[in-house]
Amino acid sequence: MTEPDQVQLTVHEIVGGDAFFVRLVDEFYDRVAQDPVLVAVYPEDLTEPRRTTAAFLAQFWGGPPDYSAERGHPRLRMRHHPFRIRTLERDRWFLHMSAAVDVLLPADDPAAQPPLVAESGLVAEVRTAMLDYFDRGATAMINSPDE
Repeated sequence: MTEPDQVQLTVHEIVGGDAFFVRLVDEFYDRVAQDPVLVAVYPEDLTEPRRTTAAFLAQFWGGPPDYSAERGHPRLRMRHHPFRIRTLERDRWFLHMSAAVDVLLPADDPAAQPPLVAESGLVAEVRTAMLDYFDRGATAMINSPDE
């Protein structure tokens, strides 16, 4: 007897699509707007960073290539080069992004998780993958020495 074909879902599909990344980015930027260290790095109006960050993350995690269609290759280090990013900014960025992940993918509250995440039992794997990526990505953006 042969095994039925396995269907592999992307993280984008598991978390519920673009809407998840819009909510994740909103949670993140709501925190950034209150953080005196990070608010200095961002433009006064966070509308465009919210939109482009959500599009980038949706694409990165398996969603449609809308970000690249609009902006080309992500080139994250190049895009962040004009901004002074030290360990302090990196740590604050990761703190707020991990808090946003905690809100949307709570490890201990299946009722608060996206339905497919809760049904699949993959919350730990998805959380770990996201937090690892954000940790590495934040570190890669450091472009200025600590004082």
